[in-house]
Parts: sequence; C-alpha cells; structure tokens
Amino acid sequence: MRDRTRYLYLAVIGAVLLGILVGFVWPDVGKELKPLGTGFVALIQMVIGPIIFCTIVLGIGSVRQAAKVGKVGGLALGYFIVMSTVALLIGLLVGNVIDPGSGLHLSDAARQAAEAQAAKGGESSTVDFLLGIIPKTLVSSLTEGSVLQALLVALLAGFAIQAMGAKGEPILRTIEHFQRLTFRILAMIMWAAPVGAFGAIAAVVGETGLEALKSLAIIMVAFYITCLLFVGVVLGSILWLVARINLWSLLKYLGREFLLILSTSSSETALPRLIAKMEHLGVSKTVAGITVPTGYSFNLDGTAIYLTMATLFIAEATGAPLQFGEQIALLLFMMIASKGAAGVTGAGLATLAGGLQAHRPALVDGVGLIVGIDRFMSEARALTNFAGNSVATVLVAVWTGDFDRERANQVLAGQAPFDESTLLDEDDDTGGPGPDESGDRELSKV
Repeated sequence: MRDRTRYLYLAVIGAVLLGILVGFVWPDVGKELKPLGTGFVALIQMVIGPIIFCTIVLGIGSVRQAAKVGKVGGLALGYFIVMSTVALLIGLLVGNVIDPGSGLHLSDAARQAAEAQAAKGGESSTVDFLLGIIPKTLVSSLTEGSVLQALLVALLAGFAIQAMGAKGEPILRTIEHFQRLTFRILAMIMWAAPVGAFGAIAAVVGETGLEALKSLAIIMVAFYITCLLFVGVVLGSILWLVARINLWSLLKYLGREFLLILSTSSSETALPRLIAKMEHLGVSKTVAGITVPTGYSFNLDGTAIYLTMATLFIAEATGAPLQFGEQIALLLFMMIASKGAAGVTGAGLATLAGGLQAHRPALVDGVGLIVGIDRFMSEARALTNFAGNSVATVLVAVWTGDFDRERANQVLAGQAPFDESTLLDEDDDTGGPGPDESGDRELSKV
C-alpha cells in the first residue's frame, strides 16, 4: 500500500501541472472545474471533527492527572502568542523596508471587490467568535465543521471519562474503534486528491491570469521570501535549540501534507494527517490532540505576516502611509480578529478588509488591489501556518516530557515509515504515548 501511495502523490503533482496548463490555455474551462477542488476539501472537512474528537478523548482519557492537560494547553497558547508576535514584527520590518505599494492605481472594479471583502470581514466580532466556540449540541460539534467546537466537546468528554475511572474503559475502547474507522475513511478519501488538486489549481489560474501576477509580482515574491525566512531561520533555529531536530528533515517527513495544502490552498485539509504523523513521530496523544487543533486557530504565523505586509502595501498604494503606532494598533486588532480563520480559503483577505474598515475606512478600497493574487498568497499563508503548527507540536511535547526522541530519530531517518493505508500505528507500541503515559492504560498506545 505504501508503494501505491507514492504513485498517488506523483499523480497529485501531475494533476497540479495539468491544472496550471488548463487554467492558462482555457481559463473559462478552468473556472468551471472549481467544484472538483471544493468537493475534495469538503470530503476532508467531513472527517476533521470526528478525528479531533477521538484523538483528544483518547489522549485525555489515557492520562491520570487532569493537570497535565492544562499544562499542555497553557504551554501551547503561550508559545502561540509569542510566535504570532514575532511573525507580526517580521512582517512589519519587511513591509517598511521594501515599500512595494508605490505606483499602483485603483480601478472601479478593484473598489467593488474591496467592498465585498470588507462586508465578509465585518460579519463577525470577537464576541461572536467566542460564543461560536459553544456548539448547539454535543453531536453538532462533530457535524458543523468547527475545529474549536470539536475541541471543546472533546476536552469535556475526555475529562468526564477520566473522572469515571475504570467505568470509562468501555467508552474509550468504543472511541478507539471509531477512530480507526475515521482514519480508514480519510485514507480512502485521499485517493481523490489528484482530481481535487486538478480542479482547484485550474480554477485559481483561470480566474487570476498572468496580468495580475505580473503587476503585483513584487508583493507576492516579497511575501513568499519572508515566509521562507521565518520558517527556515526562526522556526528552524528554535526547533534545533529545543529539540535538536533538523527542520528540513521534519518538513521532508511532512512533504505529502505540504503538497496537499499547496494543491488545495487550505491547511485544514492536512489537519487530520498532521495529528496522525505527530503521534507516529513520538509525540503523545495528549500533546498532539490538543496542540494541533488549537494551533489551527491560534498559531497563525503566516496570516500574521500577510496581514502586516498587506496593510503596509495598501497604505502605500493609496497614498496614506501609516505611522508606526498606527501600524501596531491596527495589526494587533486584526490578529485578534483572525482567530478561527485558519484553514478557510480567503479568510485572511476578509479579515484584512474588515480590520481596515473598522480602524482606517479610507484604506478599504485598497484591498481590491490584491484580490486577484490573494489565492496565491493564501497558499503561502497556509504552508507557513502548517509548518508553524508542526514545529509547535514537537516543542510542546519536548517541554512537557511527552516526546520519544529515539522514536523521532528512527522516523525521520526513514527506519519507521508511516502507514499510509491506516494512518495509525496499529501494530506498533513505540509510537503512542510519551514517557509520562507509558504506564497508563493500554489504550494510549493506539
């Protein structure tokens, strides 16, 4: 099966190249293929809630002390805040240095596009976001596609099962079997990846065209370079200093997930696989189950860089540059407003427009300048966010003592390949719990 999955991802690469060709040569046909990509992403999103629920419940239900879960969550959130701030400052620095917005002019079409995005960004507030974490019912948290709702219900269920003691064992075993089922379904869905990638890329290229890419190449290239430097220098250095793991070996291990994100422009499509691969790497179920889903809403490194650089770009392009104090105030607001937007294509653009409308309405029209290339920048945002979350998961595991370093070395060296057919280590006990969980229930070794 592993050999067959290699051909699957070669097919994804071929589908991406074919999609680019179709989008350029027959743009109208490319636009009509968009439902293929949308359908594939929807299939992945269908299983995200159940997988998050199962993973977290098994992780929490398998540890004896509830305080350990709070420690993991506290460390993760603290790290997310620090790294988002670092990303924001890097975006400010680069945006102020390159000054890419000069010389561009707004058209009526661009103004109309900006108004549409501002309307999207203004649809929700911080209060709405917080209240939106609470689902209507326990079951709806697994069916409505909200990562944070599934996370909340899973935490409650995990603590409840933990408090039940031995009586909770049958429930854990049932959830364990359901987890195997959902991962099997995900493995089946992945065989549709080439079709989804073809449709998504063909539609993006068909809608964008070459002219928009040429006229806005500077901001695009600068953004991609900034994201690469952030991942390679900042994240790579921290990962080596704390975990003694080479960043590029970790990114190579997650190569198929990066390809999936690149072809769909959504980091959410790789969320279930990231949880499974982090556990296979030697991260405990508790750390992987809490850090990864939480990071998808709170660890938005790529989005932070995008918001800062895009804001400065628009301010310069519209002839209304921001003072440093104004930059900080506006971008801190948008950082808060962006929580929960990860994995949703175009959410970064809506957040940008909504933030400008709330604080500097005169700049909103400038959003229309980057509407055409936002999908390409969305890919860089998603890839950077994903890299940041994978690094964060390893770091939190190391800090909490839930990281099997020997196992990680074997996996990254290719000696313990990931099972693409099940996405679970069903016959391998070495990739499950961390050191503090090894004496707990056998269920922690799924």
